[in-house]
Amino acid sequence: MNESRRISSRSAPPVDSPVDDGIEQGKRLIRVADDKGLSLAQKIANHFYLLSWKTPIHGRKLKGKYPLKLLAVPDDEIPGNASAGQAIRAGYFLFRGRKQIVDTLDFTRLDLDPAFADYLHSFRWLRDLASAATREQAAPIAEGVMRKWLAAHHETPSEPAWRADNAGWRLLFWTAHAPLILSSSDLVYRSLVLNCIARTARHLDRSADKAPMGLPRLTAWCAIVAASMLIPGGTARKIFGEAGLKRALDSGFHPDGGIVSRSPLAQLESVMLLAMLNAVYSVRREQAPAFLNEALARIVPALLGLTHGDGGLGSWQGAGAIDPATVNAIIAASRVRARPLRAARDWGYQRIAAGTTVVQIDAAPPPVARLADAGCASTGAIEISDGSHRLVVNCGGAGLVGAWIPDDLAQGLRTTAAHSTLILNDCNSTALMPDGTLGKGVTEVELNRQELDNGSRVDLSHDGYVRRMGYMHRRLLMVSGDGKEVRGEDMLTPAERRRKPSKLPVLLRFHLAPGVEPTLTADSQGALLRIDLGALWQFRTGTGVLSVEDSLWVDGDGRPHPTHQLVVTAEALPGGSTIGWLFKRVG
Repeated sequence: MNESRRISSRSAPPVDSPVDDGIEQGKRLIRVADDKGLSLAQKIANHFYLLSWKTPIHGRKLKGKYPLKLLAVPDDEIPGNASAGQAIRAGYFLFRGRKQIVDTLDFTRLDLDPAFADYLHSFRWLRDLASAATREQAAPIAEGVMRKWLAAHHETPSEPAWRADNAGWRLLFWTAHAPLILSSSDLVYRSLVLNCIARTARHLDRSADKAPMGLPRLTAWCAIVAASMLIPGGTARKIFGEAGLKRALDSGFHPDGGIVSRSPLAQLESVMLLAMLNAVYSVRREQAPAFLNEALARIVPALLGLTHGDGGLGSWQGAGAIDPATVNAIIAASRVRARPLRAARDWGYQRIAAGTTVVQIDAAPPPVARLADAGCASTGAIEISDGSHRLVVNCGGAGLVGAWIPDDLAQGLRTTAAHSTLILNDCNSTALMPDGTLGKGVTEVELNRQELDNGSRVDLSHDGYVRRMGYMHRRLLMVSGDGKEVRGEDMLTPAERRRKPSKLPVLLRFHLAPGVEPTLTADSQGALLRIDLGALWQFRTGTGVLSVEDSLWVDGDGRPHPTHQLVVTAEALPGGSTIGWLFKRVG
């Protein structure tokens, strides 16, 4: 049973069953009741574990033989960010709009955002540099940064430099781009690099299972398996590593292939990670274990389920809209050809594709707090695209803190109001706590999906407002067979066995993608939506008053773009209320 939620319904059919892309009628997804992040005892234990890294005992465990060379250099088929690579050649690291001059880089005192520091410690920038320079141009730059890092962190492990996921990524990028860091004729330096690769593998042997479930733990175990095949004498480590990798996959992903953090970005990174590991098996001419290929065969369709008509990802659970080129490159590197998963039972996303229209729906509780740094209160939200053009989006980007997304804005992007759904009494459907964790709110989502002759129907309800305000929120969506109509009803009904709810304000928000220009109708009940270089859509509501407000949308690089949102203002009535609405393609 995954920690992220338990299932209250009939047992799910196996992954390879004929109905694995369906949804059980009346299925309930339930968020665990003790979702409060790490306990005090866990935090104390983790603190003492980190302190142990500084002891002579841990240092002795990292000692041992170091390789005279690597047995092979795996191919890195995924292109880097050419702009970031050109910036490194120009003398500075560029990450989400922030810069760090290479010459003044001091790894002992990195005054950078955590994500920027991780970018440097993981050596992910080697891929970016390789995409913008030849080996002869890049090697001196890479060696210079490598020497700085070794001087600061080779001897004594510490966080974040030696955190399991950073160490795992670093080992993978060091080996995939070994020519950039091992081209020197300085034999002392080369020995130090090879020694540190071996020390990193031994460190991960002892710390991988202590990494958080999901992507961090998976990264650590992938690196251990890679090290077993690239460093001489790795037979025993390979057996140990593959067993750990299987455990990481089993615990980090739902049976439908979705990652436990529910983040599309983490899902994409997982596919990339497994593709890089497969490249190691390939360069050593070894057969990857069956469970690895079976996992990719589940994870890729789940990822594709969150792609729009343009091939890019939807904006869910803190992720920005990752661009199609990046998604396509990573999928190609995975060697998996699959159709998008329409109904992810446990991961919680529903996809309806009809004609040129794609509708994505968040039909599950938020992720468990300890598994997601940027979890969002987005239950019930939708996104809509028409071919290569997006129409309705979520703001996204809460997990992409940088120069353009400061911490305060990132917290705002996690709110229910930053998503295309209903907001009751200006409150989040799941509370956002001051420490950044998700608090009380949605614990149960009931979902029914039907495929009809004239289209698709999804009916979901959640209890996010029940305890505080006494209302259940139910959202009914119907997409016509040709994709030209997306109908919806948002219903607020008094919850059973609760005190009678009072009259409360309701806002129904639909954030529009950049390039969509809304024009209100005279009756304030509708709007024409002109997509730049795309089709003409019409929006109508039968209740409340429609207005247009400013909004923003965050791209995959963490850069916000100004846009608009449609806002329907109405009231929740003690006896229950309904807001009907329609998006219709009219040209």
